[in-house]
Amino acid sequence: MSGGDVLTSPRSELLHGTTGRDHPDGAARVGPAGGGVAVLIPCYNEALTVANVVAGFRAALPDARIYVYDNNSRDGTADIARAAGAIVRVELRQGKGNVVRRMFSDIDADCYVMVDGDDTYSPSIASRGVELVLDEGYDFVNVARLSTATEAYRRGHKLGNVALTQIVRTFFGRQTTDMLSGYKLLSRRFVKSFPAMSGGFETETELTVHALEMRMPMTELSADYKERPDGSTSKLRTYHDGAKILMLISRLVKDERPLQFFTSIGIAFGAVGLALGLPIVLTFFETGLVPRLPTAVLSVGFEVLACLSVFAGLILDVVTKSRQELKRLVYLSIGPR
Repeated sequence: MSGGDVLTSPRSELLHGTTGRDHPDGAARVGPAGGGVAVLIPCYNEALTVANVVAGFRAALPDARIYVYDNNSRDGTADIARAAGAIVRVELRQGKGNVVRRMFSDIDADCYVMVDGDDTYSPSIASRGVELVLDEGYDFVNVARLSTATEAYRRGHKLGNVALTQIVRTFFGRQTTDMLSGYKLLSRRFVKSFPAMSGGFETETELTVHALEMRMPMTELSADYKERPDGSTSKLRTYHDGAKILMLISRLVKDERPLQFFTSIGIAFGAVGLALGLPIVLTFFETGLVPRLPTAVLSVGFEVLACLSVFAGLILDVVTKSRQELKRLVYLSIGPR
């Protein structure tokens, strides 16, 4: 090897873009599916903070491509992000889930750093997260929020996050402690196998459940979480979005855990039917009479519904297993990078 040759590792090539052809946006591509690290920042009216976010991640990941996806901002967010050096694109469908779907469709990379544009998350942990994805093979790295500032969370947000995270942990797995964090690092095969069906803030839940259901290699880091600067306000509507997240969790339990879901309903129906029918059955054995025929019929109806619910759960569980196997095969068909 001559003195001018430079030996580079695969990770060095990914981070610094030393292989492949040029990307239309001016960054290097690695192989046919693109490569390197892409920082994805969904934004809606974040003019006060987006420049700091872009600058912070540019310093933490100097060779990454930084994309800001503007979601109908009216305060000049796109112009400020472009001036800060980000690649700016626009998604007209309102809602974070719609932006995530567009970002994942548009961008090819080997590691995706997805972070909110509100300047509450620390860029310093990003390089460690990239190492976990590129060097250690994790598909999903969640960054849990650590905060000692009471202003960092709006009233009810912290309690709601804990409650919703615990529900997901109960049904799907305990690999995350802060499901609703907006700071995640993802592999290419996660992104390209993720269906992205949600439209709003509930997309964070969908991301986490997808990783858990596919049994992907996943881990969690912790990083400081700070309050928004003066004049910047959260777009999350506490009760409205909390209810939407809860409804999504219910739907995911129904879709991914149908046997548990419908068996629980069947047990509830069976308990009501038993409570209504037991006194009538005891009376019948004592007197040979059925004094409350309508109640007896109602009781039998509840027991029939209980049986139907359990059988529906059994049938749907078989269908779900087949669907999960197909999703797993799609996931495995995508190379790690």
